[in-house]
Amino acid sequence: MISCQPFTFPGTSFTVNRMGYGAMQLAGPGVWGPPKDRDAAIAVLREAVAAGVNHIDTSDFYGPHVTNQIIREALSPFPAGLVIVTKLGGRRPPDRSWQPASSPAELTAAVHDNLRNLGLEALDIANYRFMGRDHGLEEGSIAEQVSVLADLKRQGLIRHIGVSNVTATQVAEAQTITDVVCVQNNYNLAHRGDDALIDDLARQGIAYVPFFPLGGFSPLQSSTLSAVAERLGATPLQVALAWLLHRSPNILLIPGTSSVAHLRENLAAAELTLTPDVLAQLDGIAAAAAG
Repeated sequence: MISCQPFTFPGTSFTVNRMGYGAMQLAGPGVWGPPKDRDAAIAVLREAVAAGVNHIDTSDFYGPHVTNQIIREALSPFPAGLVIVTKLGGRRPPDRSWQPASSPAELTAAVHDNLRNLGLEALDIANYRFMGRDHGLEEGSIAEQVSVLADLKRQGLIRHIGVSNVTATQVAEAQTITDVVCVQNNYNLAHRGDDALIDDLARQGIAYVPFFPLGGFSPLQSSTLSAVAERLGATPLQVALAWLLHRSPNILLIPGTSSVAHLRENLAAAELTLTPDVLAQLDGIAAAAAG
């Protein structure tokens, strides 16, 4: 069972456990098409909710459409208190690439796709995902896109809005248009570029949700991390997740997996206690990675 302190998204009634679940890996290889074992994917979702997960991150461009359809099959009618967060701003053409889809018409269509495939009347939280050059951070106005989401919120199709893959400047711009309840960016033990942003969001009570908390397609590798994990009787990835929970109380985790056993391992990270000396050792990993 998840025991770390829950978090309430600002200006909402949504209170979630800080250890959530990311659904991207429920699709087939390359996040394309159906999974090899649909029953196993359904089992993972049901196990997550049974274990106390009430924050699920998804997108209709995963698959595309596949993960949302599996979430609906596994969990609908959705239990009270479950918060489903989705992303808009991308598309998956037949060549299986990841392309931006950020025009007003594309964003509006994406909202309706998410609603249809999840079986919802309104999206709990919709993040606009800025598709920068090579999918990294890139400055540029997101006012038009956030304004589209704000209009869809006024129509009742979206309850709350977040942003993803954005700079501090873009977060500030979005906040001049609408309330922003969460920011989802690439951040982990070795990739610490958002330290100042996390602290600023914490002061505002806004959630920060790191994607690739375990390094993504290039898993974290560190002799320090491995040594700490061995001393704690945990796996390196559990320690990496625990470090994120210790980093700031506004950090929410969404590690993904298609395995029930791996899910349980991820959730157990919430039980790890990291002492100040261990945290200091782990904080040094970023400096080593930068060097």
